[in-house]
Amino acid sequence: MLPEAESAAPAMTAVLTAVLTEGPLSRVTLARRLGLSQAAVTKAARPLIELGYLQELAATERSGPGAGRPASPLAIRADREFFVGVKITADELIGVLCDLGAQVRKSIHRPLLDKDVDYVLTELGHLVDDLIDDRSRTRRLGLAVSGDVDRATGLVRYSPFLHWRDVPLRELAEKATGLTVTVENDVKALTTAEHWFGEGVGAESFALVTVGTGIGCGLVVNGRLVSGSHGVAGEIGHIGVDVNGPACHCGGRGCVEAIAGTDAIVSRAGLSFDDAVNAARAGDVRVSAVFAAAGEAIGCGIAAVANLVGPAHIVVSGEGLAAYDLFETHIRAGFERQAFGAAAQCPLSVRPLPFEEWARGAATVSIQAFVAS
Repeated sequence: MLPEAESAAPAMTAVLTAVLTEGPLSRVTLARRLGLSQAAVTKAARPLIELGYLQELAATERSGPGAGRPASPLAIRADREFFVGVKITADELIGVLCDLGAQVRKSIHRPLLDKDVDYVLTELGHLVDDLIDDRSRTRRLGLAVSGDVDRATGLVRYSPFLHWRDVPLRELAEKATGLTVTVENDVKALTTAEHWFGEGVGAESFALVTVGTGIGCGLVVNGRLVSGSHGVAGEIGHIGVDVNGPACHCGGRGCVEAIAGTDAIVSRAGLSFDDAVNAARAGDVRVSAVFAAAGEAIGCGIAAVANLVGPAHIVVSGEGLAAYDLFETHIRAGFERQAFGAAAQCPLSVRPLPFEEWARGAATVSIQAFVAS
């Protein structure tokens, strides 16, 4: 880093983040949004321009009433740096190569035949090699994993679908790939991508609920992702909604996930998930009741989020949306019944996101770590 950049690091981070997530922006607009003087913005932007992360666009607006010289907006040079993001599932690695603006330049799926940590790391190394074209401009890797993840240390405390416990994934992945690694819970990574580059851009508060093998939730409050003291904030899949309900893999009983997760639906329906969906759509009363109970549980979990946090907007996503028509009325009924007062007015929107978007979320947390550095 340039000496001038080191002294202006906090302002640089603020300017780079703002331009990255909301740009192009003029220095006047940046000063107003960040509470800095125009001189401070100029000082912070200069090393970023010299380092090649920002560029000045052609002048498009005047800097104020009566001002003679139009302002030149600052924009990201997206191809200055590239980031790899990988979503690790129980049977597949989904990898993407993103530019600095989190646009996907390349994507690869690689099957996993085993959940063994060493095997997964070997396959991860091959995937990274296949994705990267220029290692001089690709120095960081983000990994998204389900379960209890400590982002600060890169430790996967518990991943139920991978059957991992206390895996120092950051350390192992850095050795396997030679890249600087950031590890995050998959739902939080997806939420970060939505906050920086999706529906949550500029939002002070919103929640992202994912429906699928697990039931997850990412929370943004006061413009920041909420992790909590123990890193597990937002785990609505493990909110108990039925004390007499089925046992959950977490050790609890009647959790939302134990009623509404894909495995739970398969178990209760006695059919594969696709067959259960087809049966319910064909009018099978017994199987339809399984989806109804799942939707009610999800709705209660979402209502708990609305009651506790009061987000301005809740986005529902995940691979389970393929069957959303079977859930929707029951989700909304459970939500409206359990939401307290004005919390029931919180809008719910459905946003289908393929697994490549989860991998993009992993790349986004790597971008975020880079900007913070």
